[in-house]
Amino acid sequence: MSGHRVRFKQVDVFTSVPFKGNALAVVFDADSLGDADMLAIARWTNLSETTFLCTPTDPEADYRVRLFTTEGELPFAGHPTLGTAHAFLESGAQPRTPGR
Repeated sequence: MSGHRVRFKQVDVFTSVPFKGNALAVVFDADSLGDADMLAIARWTNLSETTFLCTPTDPEADYRVRLFTTEGELPFAGHPTLGTAHAFLESGAQPRTPGR
């Protein structure tokens, strides 16, 4: 991954006050990253969770998310799911189905 650039945002979930709530790193455009890259980035951010936004595999989905801790991939967690949706929308992305 040396020399590979990634765009990410740190989000404070469950608060409107900076540096409070649950911190989460959201990595955008993560399709080119492998499992080892994602784990390395999660370890580098050193947060409880880091999510990776990928192209959806379901034609009705807006994105696919992968979730990593510093130890490995998780199938699901609440605050990262909410924080990732917020970061996705805040980035200017538009849902495929209006009103969703």
